[in-house]
Amino acid sequence: MERFLDILASQFPMITAGLSAGIMVFARVLGFIRFAPIFNRKEINSIVKIALTLIFTVILVVAFKPVNPPQGFSPTLGIVLNLAVGAMIGYMAQLVLIAVEAGADMMNMQMGLSSAMVLDPTTQSQTSILGRFFAFMGILIFIQVGGLYWILRTLIKSFTLFPMYATTIPLDQIVSMNYLIHLSSNVLFMGLQTAAPILLATLGQDIILGVISKTAPQVNVFQLSFLFKPVLGAAIMVWILPMMVNIITDYFNSFAGAM
Repeated sequence: MERFLDILASQFPMITAGLSAGIMVFARVLGFIRFAPIFNRKEINSIVKIALTLIFTVILVVAFKPVNPPQGFSPTLGIVLNLAVGAMIGYMAQLVLIAVEAGADMMNMQMGLSSAMVLDPTTQSQTSILGRFFAFMGILIFIQVGGLYWILRTLIKSFTLFPMYATTIPLDQIVSMNYLIHLSSNVLFMGLQTAAPILLATLGQDIILGVISKTAPQVNVFQLSFLFKPVLGAAIMVWILPMMVNIITDYFNSFAGAM
């Protein structure tokens, strides 16, 4: 393959430059779309994803004014590295939305709805009903605050930090370890912050039911908890939903400068 590219480069330099750059850009955009929020959803047909990848590739190649690859450049290594960089950027953006789903899973467990699970086509795994609800709400808020613009800007910026013909990935420039730890730890922090009102309310209910169980043993507290927890949790969630929207919006905005 490398010999074929060398012969093609000597005969058609402009076509070869555009073709070589297009392959590298296509690999990076493909890895990005595979893991980035919104683009990675299974509801979007694979043909549509490939078409978006081709459109982004053509736009980026024209914008960057492609040049011929350096001597001794390995196309296979370049494709693998560009695919890895695109996947890394998409996964870090997805971590921001995973934090919202973590809070929904905490609420779902505390409300006693763990048995009500549905299939998430995005991850091909069982997920909670509240998890699906907050996942869709998080996506809508993410789009509303300009999340698509942030992640696409990050993808374009990656070509400055990691050129398409680079042979090593500068991890210290693309993402710092402290930032990655901050993103990962926010999954638990944001989940607790979102689910805190329902967790506290259901904890108070458990204490009250425990006192009733000790003072009136004939009352079947175990059966009452199955009735009261979902009703109380749903009522509180509807009451604080506008505040949750503001919390999630502020959380997304806090990453606007970093993306």
